[in-house]
Amino acid sequence: MSRIIRIGIIGSGGIAGGHLRAYQNMENVEIVGAADIVPGRARQFLDAAGLTEAQAFQDHRRLLELELDGVSICTPNVSHYQTTLDALRAGKHVLLEKPMSVTLDEAIEMTQASQDTGNMLTIGFQPRYDPNMKLIRQVIQEGKLGKVYYVEVGGGRRRGMPGGTFIRKELAGAGAMADIGCYSLDFALQALGSPKPLTVSAVTSNYFGTNPAYHPEASRFDVEDFGAAFIRLEGGITLQFKISWAMHMDTLGASMFLGTDAGLKVTPAGQGPWSGVWDGQVGSMTLYHDLLGQHTQTPLPRIEHNLNVFEEKVKDFVRALSDGSAAPIPASEILYNQAIIDGILRSSAAGKEVDIELPNLG
Repeated sequence: MSRIIRIGIIGSGGIAGGHLRAYQNMENVEIVGAADIVPGRARQFLDAAGLTEAQAFQDHRRLLELELDGVSICTPNVSHYQTTLDALRAGKHVLLEKPMSVTLDEAIEMTQASQDTGNMLTIGFQPRYDPNMKLIRQVIQEGKLGKVYYVEVGGGRRRGMPGGTFIRKELAGAGAMADIGCYSLDFALQALGSPKPLTVSAVTSNYFGTNPAYHPEASRFDVEDFGAAFIRLEGGITLQFKISWAMHMDTLGASMFLGTDAGLKVTPAGQGPWSGVWDGQVGSMTLYHDLLGQHTQTPLPRIEHNLNVFEEKVKDFVRALSDGSAAPIPASEILYNQAIIDGILRSSAAGKEVDIELPNLG
């Protein structure tokens, strides 16, 4: 019988419920406690799940004093940095919800802390567990497209603006970039094998979120609801990126990978005003290539599945804790994602292209 993995959960909002349910579906996991800065909220969170014996704290550092194998960090974006550092330095392995951090400097320090302490820091990008996402990466990594030189990625919701902590810069750090843009970037970067970003030229805006006709919290809305960027990656790859929480359009188009031997078009799944971004499943995949001198297009068979990809990422974290393996989605990979988001916001503010400077870690 495998040993019992002892888990703590920091933050008890909506996303924390997904973590808790995933852990409860595993026989070898015990949720030891939870923490939330709102008085009484952690206790309510645990009791509602029938975990009356688990300990509740208002200060996450008290939770970190317990004997824990790992923690899920499900707090607002701005607290990811300090909470993660506290957990790693307390000797705990960490599953951190996306986005990794608010700034690139924070992400660098978090990655370095994981390496220095030897404690795992894995970031919660569950779309990677969709079998179709894995197929896309396989097609590209096996060289079916030849040399990939141009990628276009991103998505847009006709209406899909959240509220609460998501729209306040003091808590979220960023808006659509941090919420759904990071998924699109991870889709592209991971499929390409994580090439290093070099420069970014970008624009952002928030015409919809700040308009009372479109958002009930317009007076508090101070993050971006749209962004577009031109990104240079190492290896001579150009990445065109776009994301939107709201727009007067049905779609921002499919994603595409252009290679010297073939091209791949990918559409997101889902219908309705909140669909159209890469936090969901893959819709269709089509390979464009030449066959016997003729233009040809070949649909790639979509893999039907009933996987709960959110639960899969939590399971993978527990598996790594159980067998001592490496982080399933290591911080060192997501560092590039955070570097691009940081560059997009800096470029938009400066009104010009900016360089991305990354240290050599580890």
